[in-house]
Amino acid sequence: MNNLFTVEGRVAVVTGGLGQLGTQFSKSLAEAGAKVAIFSRRPFSAAQVAEKFPGLENNIRVYEASVTDKDALEAATAQLTADWGVPDILVNNAGIDSKPDGDADQNAPFEEYPKKYWDEIIETNLTGVMLTTQVVGSKMAEQKRGSIINVGSMYGSVSPNQALYAYRLERDGVPFVKAISYAASKSGLVNMTRYLATYWAKQGVRVNLVSFGGVKTGSYDKEFIDAFLERVPMGRQAEVDEYNGIIQFLASDASSYMTGANLAMDGGFTCW
Repeated sequence: MNNLFTVEGRVAVVTGGLGQLGTQFSKSLAEAGAKVAIFSRRPFSAAQVAEKFPGLENNIRVYEASVTDKDALEAATAQLTADWGVPDILVNNAGIDSKPDGDADQNAPFEEYPKKYWDEIIETNLTGVMLTTQVVGSKMAEQKRGSIINVGSMYGSVSPNQALYAYRLERDGVPFVKAISYAASKSGLVNMTRYLATYWAKQGVRVNLVSFGGVKTGSYDKEFIDAFLERVPMGRQAEVDEYNGIIQFLASDASSYMTGANLAMDGGFTCW
């Protein structure tokens, strides 16, 4: 049974693999024996890899490539293929959101929401997944095998509850609205996943989506966390390493008959 869950010797691409969750995915896959190629929009030296992932230097490499730059993605994938072979696993993890402490217009009412922020988030979270999958997934399809894991959000299935942010008006005197772009981008991943799952099914490439809930970071206001947890049946946020298991499950043969699925892992948030 344990062999079903193995990723030993497989080659994985993790976009945004130096971020909070991406670091966890890269580390856990490498610890399980996979060779992990991190696609990062900023350069990251071998020395920095050794510092960030001690003991895993031989299993993790960073290739400079933004998910919004198809030429860079093609160059990185060509180099990776020369180094380690065609990837077996793609984790489309790179993503951005409006910053809670950013400029006021990033969190402005819908009627006033600037198009530039819409464009930035859609380009990374949706177009970036399409481009990366186009480049890496096509190589997988040629080899007639592979698992693509799209990292989504509970906000791809339900709308953000604006009541969670009501305290900001009382505290700051300025309305705070969770912007439309993040939810729209993650919702788009739901059907992109289904589309690609059916498109490449005969080529042996599986495509699935994981829809995560809130992660414990310590960077949010207490008022927000208290209100948020009232809406989570399990009454807590996920620990930062708590999503690693589902990534390995989808990357392994344990999920060999699963494609086009949307797996919610949100502490029950979307049950209510």
